[in-house]
Amino acid sequence: MAQENDIIEFDDTEAIKFIMNQLTEEERGRITDDDIQYVLDLINDYYDEQNFYEDESEIVEEAEVAEDDMLQYIMSAVKKDPDFNLSEEDVALILDGEFGYGQSIGIYASEE
Repeated sequence: MAQENDIIEFDDTEAIKFIMNQLTEEERGRITDDDIQYVLDLINDYYDEQNFYEDESEIVEEAEVAEDDMLQYIMSAVKKDPDFNLSEEDVALILDGEFGYGQSIGIYASEE
């Protein structure tokens, strides 16, 4: 029986833990698990709108993400949602952590 080792799963729970561990104590005082989950959901929405998914679950093999565009997309959504009060700096910290998590599990490759 062949195993499917090529499929890398992005686990939101593990991503949240990873991101929280990257934050300073002060930043963890401002940024909650719910904030991170919200930004992770917005990242998925952004990828979907940019047609970065080959199907419902897999991101395309090679894609260039315009980080400034993604940040602006997320900030636009955050500003419209009264339940979340994240600064652009906080969102950028979460994005950096999400990228670090993605690199750690092999989803993202660093640019050389």
